[in-house]
Amino acid sequence: MTLAVRVPEELSARVPVEQRGPGLERDAVRMLVSRGAEVAHHTFRELPLLLRAGDLLVVNTSATLAAAVDGWTGHARVVVHFSTRGDDGRWAVELREPDGRGTTRARAGGPAGREVCLPGGAGLVLEEPLSGRGERLWWARVSGAGVPGLLREYGRPIRYAYTERDQPLSVHQTVFALPSADGTGSAEMPSAARPFTARLVAELVSRGVLFAPVMLHTGVASVEAHEPPYPERFAVSEASARLIEAARAGGGRVVAVGTTAVRAVESAVGGDGAVRARAGWTDLVVTPERGVRVVDGLLTGLHEPEASHLLMLQAVAGRVAVERGYEAALQGRYLWHEFGDVHLVLP
Repeated sequence: MTLAVRVPEELSARVPVEQRGPGLERDAVRMLVSRGAEVAHHTFRELPLLLRAGDLLVVNTSATLAAAVDGWTGHARVVVHFSTRGDDGRWAVELREPDGRGTTRARAGGPAGREVCLPGGAGLVLEEPLSGRGERLWWARVSGAGVPGLLREYGRPIRYAYTERDQPLSVHQTVFALPSADGTGSAEMPSAARPFTARLVAELVSRGVLFAPVMLHTGVASVEAHEPPYPERFAVSEASARLIEAARAGGGRVVAVGTTAVRAVESAVGGDGAVRARAGWTDLVVTPERGVRVVDGLLTGLHEPEASHLLMLQAVAGRVAVERGYEAALQGRYLWHEFGDVHLVLP
């Protein structure tokens, strides 16, 4: 599926909603609600009115890393985006060029053996491309420092050119974020959950809405290459698997908060269609042909219509709903990207 969508620059959310005016909180963003071809306009604070007792929200607890670090290769300055830690201790990284405006632009990766000097005496060596699909992401070996400590000391959140300025790491954390014992996390915020506040979560719980935490560490976005998602580390606990199955048995709707939550829970479905505890790596790409086996609805941000995101939306909502939703978001002047408005798809 392709959509000929061009998002006007003025519809990019340049700062978080709470920085746009006095008294605003994260839940002040707008929310487009799709039910088939029908759309309605709400604010995120109205979410409790749109869900019912017994519904279940699947939320990603992965914490966002300060994954961008300045470095040098020869005399050239680069910015290293740390994406994913492999089982062998290497990290998948992307090298980018400073653009002179505080953000970065894409640059060629490689070749193998390229050395990058990092702050504090650390360094990395590129070893091989992450996959045969391209040379944007490389496996790299880091020496002289542990990567989690390096990111805590010298890192900052990854930022793209449509945003106005760097933000503190706290701005990129969701209310559900939990630090990992090994210091790993998401290269970029699982942003669909950003509008939730503690107050809103409490109201949902008081109305009988359930929450099932899962974990999926997201790698860097693929906005330049429109690549399918790379394998990512995930975990669905026994407790969350039982919660999901109980909600399904009781007639509740399973609503994933973000495409990362869809990928995690759909990766834990067995051959009999039941969700069970599972952890490891997932390379699942949810498409309309594959469909979804557990998820009934989806809360997602408004992002550029890249292929894998659109395919997952279509798998959950259907083609007509996706096309109508994008059309309504543009007509309604909704704000896009991680600090923007959201889209709730319900059956």
